[in-house]
Amino acid sequence: MSNTRTASRSRKTAETSIELSIDLDGSGVSEIETGVPFFDHMLTLFAKHGLFDLKVKTIGDVEVDYHHTVEDTGIVIGDCLREALGTKEGIRRYGCAYLPMDETLARVVVDLSNRPHLEFRAPAGTPSAPNMPFTLVEEFCRALAANLRANIHVELLYGRDGHHIAEAIFKGLARALCDACQRDPRVIGIPSTKDAL
Repeated sequence: MSNTRTASRSRKTAETSIELSIDLDGSGVSEIETGVPFFDHMLTLFAKHGLFDLKVKTIGDVEVDYHHTVEDTGIVIGDCLREALGTKEGIRRYGCAYLPMDETLARVVVDLSNRPHLEFRAPAGTPSAPNMPFTLVEEFCRALAANLRANIHVELLYGRDGHHIAEAIFKGLARALCDACQRDPRVIGIPSTKDAL
């Protein structure tokens, strides 16, 4: 089992160009530049509260809209998290976080199961942050779940402010992933009765 859990990736399409690296055992240091200031803020706090060292440089067609930039960055973060986890030997596998942000409360639950699924529950009409549509929070989570090959459940329990809602979800995702990725000395081998994830 490797002691280094890092990964880096370059991805170029007609819509985005992404350079990204992550260290699962970092201290939350980040350098984020996506061309979408609110998304930069979300990824900065994602790194900080997940204790991931994260570097992201995304150049996207933001003049069209922010969708490609947010989704494709989620794809690459998911790819890098999966690569950095390696065989997943000795990890906790599961993580859960209730995250309050002022009047908002979100719950995020993660299983690093190798079975991708996103369950994203928020009331119809949930407000957006002033400068990023709320639908892109779900798109980021979907891209992350699919490429990390994780089972992720996100539920907005309540909230009124769009900024606080997005922040609670990103922070909750960070905390749940931090717990799931942690090594536990009591876990021998791969944490599954199948002996495979």
